[in-house]
Amino acid sequence: MTRTTARTVHLRAAGVSFVVELADPLPRVLHWGEDLGELTDDDLAALSLTSGAAVLNNAPDGPRRFTVWPTQADAWSGTPAHQGHRGGVATTPRVRLTEARESADELVLRLADRVSDLDITLSYRLDRSGVLSVATRLARPPGDEVAADDATPYDLAGVTTLLPLPGRAEEVLDFTGKWCRERSPQRGRLGFGAHVRETRRGRPGQDSPYLLTVGVPGFGFRSGEVWGLHVAWSGDQRWLAERLPEGAGAHGAVLGGGELLAPGEIRLAPGAHYTAPVCHFVWSDAGLDGLADRFHTMLRARPSHPSSPRPLTLNTWEAVYFDHRLDRLLELTDLAAATGVERVVLDDGWFSGRRDDTAGLGDWTVDETVWPRGLGPLVERVHGHGMQFGLWVEPEMVNLDSELAREHPEWLLAPYGAGLGPSARHQYVLNVADDGAREYLLTALDALVSRYGVDYLKWDHNRDLHEAVCQGADGADRPGAHAQTHAVHRLLDALRARHPALEIESCSSGGGRVDLAVLARTDRVWASDCNDPVERQSVQRWTGQLLPPELVGTHVGAARSHTTARTNDPSFGRITALFGHAGIEDDLTARTPRELAQLRRWAELYKELRPLLHSGRVVRADLPDEATVLHGVVAADRGSALYCWARLATSPAGQSGRVRLPGLDPRGRYRARIRTEAGLPSLHQIAGPAWFEAALEGWIELPGAVLAGAGLPMPTLDPGQALLIEIGGR
Repeated sequence: MTRTTARTVHLRAAGVSFVVELADPLPRVLHWGEDLGELTDDDLAALSLTSGAAVLNNAPDGPRRFTVWPTQADAWSGTPAHQGHRGGVATTPRVRLTEARESADELVLRLADRVSDLDITLSYRLDRSGVLSVATRLARPPGDEVAADDATPYDLAGVTTLLPLPGRAEEVLDFTGKWCRERSPQRGRLGFGAHVRETRRGRPGQDSPYLLTVGVPGFGFRSGEVWGLHVAWSGDQRWLAERLPEGAGAHGAVLGGGELLAPGEIRLAPGAHYTAPVCHFVWSDAGLDGLADRFHTMLRARPSHPSSPRPLTLNTWEAVYFDHRLDRLLELTDLAAATGVERVVLDDGWFSGRRDDTAGLGDWTVDETVWPRGLGPLVERVHGHGMQFGLWVEPEMVNLDSELAREHPEWLLAPYGAGLGPSARHQYVLNVADDGAREYLLTALDALVSRYGVDYLKWDHNRDLHEAVCQGADGADRPGAHAQTHAVHRLLDALRARHPALEIESCSSGGGRVDLAVLARTDRVWASDCNDPVERQSVQRWTGQLLPPELVGTHVGAARSHTTARTNDPSFGRITALFGHAGIEDDLTARTPRELAQLRRWAELYKELRPLLHSGRVVRADLPDEATVLHGVVAADRGSALYCWARLATSPAGQSGRVRLPGLDPRGRYRARIRTEAGLPSLHQIAGPAWFEAALEGWIELPGAVLAGAGLPMPTLDPGQALLIEIGGR
């Protein structure tokens, strides 16, 4: 709902208010957060009156105002909305509002800065989920409107989308990580100054901040007021939470982000423009689960969101690696079909010269020495079983030992005059922004998809973009990360336009490219190359802070992990993998008949439960013992749910005490049972609690007052164990 006076716009949705005063020379945000209700003109005037800060000693002579485009012209000493220069001048923007348009869910502001010679468009859209998405565009007027002495390109150093935070937002949570340990949380106090995170990898990276959250001290999954930001961009990024001693107008701090630009990367000649990444801001008074629920609701409402059941997938990498013998792969396919698999993905090793990871990248034709009849025999077997066929590709990378690199060394995204820098994983980056390179990739991928009826591409991206420069028209090296990111998006868009039914996974050394810009063009992400369930419990928990389970690949691996060498109980892996888009990453030909039967039961369980798992609300419990984990998915009507109770390590305490099941209705009437199809855990006790022993035998009746209010005493599991608790209505 929008409430507009001559001076104020009030957007409301899903318990969120966003109020902007259309002041002169620039609008200012009066409020972003809790819904203020239906405000009268007098109410809005009161909000404006109380948005003025005190005039401090040794400070500007008027009250500071934090505007929608903060710069030093507003006496703002923090990070400005934009920075740049035109040949060393025009460094002090003076921005003014020229037009404002509003609709039921959107406010569009047009600003002009005649110092920088820029026209700026800001779009604030508050959707039905309560997510506030901010889009920004900067443009130079056409040449015929620019004076001759102003025709020098404007070098844009940075654009930062900023929103204010109240003073009570004092604690910061963001993420770091590394290969096989993505989205590792870190939190601390927001002091004075700027908490700044920058990624310079040409992709978000395993250490991406991912979702920068600031909240009241002690916020958790289920409680506390929090404000969050996701920068929807697949390249270099900048994120910040900033607090100055004088505040931000009447506000306490700011939250913002955008693209991290290399010097000289964006040079705006007359008539040129720059579109910044969309920044998604979200508020909740229900803790981190409240933030996650808003993002999940927003994503599930997209027209492009996957609507068909997410097929159980078998990926061949940890089954065969580079050993692509047809007889072995056919046997694997037959066993996959018998197990209940619905999609088989042929991973790395199928294309020309690819016997290991040192050669072949870039030559996207089937290796005839390994596949003398092409991929046809395997594809026919897969499709003959009624399964989908998928293929691994890494289009953005190239080995020097490839025909592509030998024929087109100029297509490398690397220094031209100084010579190549170090390789990573024996590969370099292909300059997809080069029209010839991009057309080559589109033609090659289109041919593969068309010839073999490929249903799914696992699109990998296995190295950072260091020294990401390309040769400009003048023969000099120019920054290329921004253009590369846009070009990859265009390549994905073009391929999907030719093959609308094709599904694509964003994989990047595992979870190195997980962002909402790439997910606007893909159908799921590979959260991590690590299938060790101990690590996966954390990776999946925090990946779910932004993405709903159906967008996150979660596979069962071998008992001994390929990436950690840790051996886990297979039931722990199966239960962990249920809570996402499930699959298998294992050599089924090495499994015993008993093990295959266990996998079949698990596959049937996944198919039974995925309607709930891929539509319900994700919930996570705040527990005092970090060695234990309780998470689940609750149906929208709170009538049913599935929970995972897991133990990662031993604890000083022998008992868990009563643990509440989050998300249920305390006034509801429920039944509970333990699902055993994925396997039962090993227990660190003589006998479990009485309710647990009864629930092993079948449904037991337990009221919501007990499940969600008083809580259940949980069984004490051995480390590396998990169990499934199903809740149903009476």
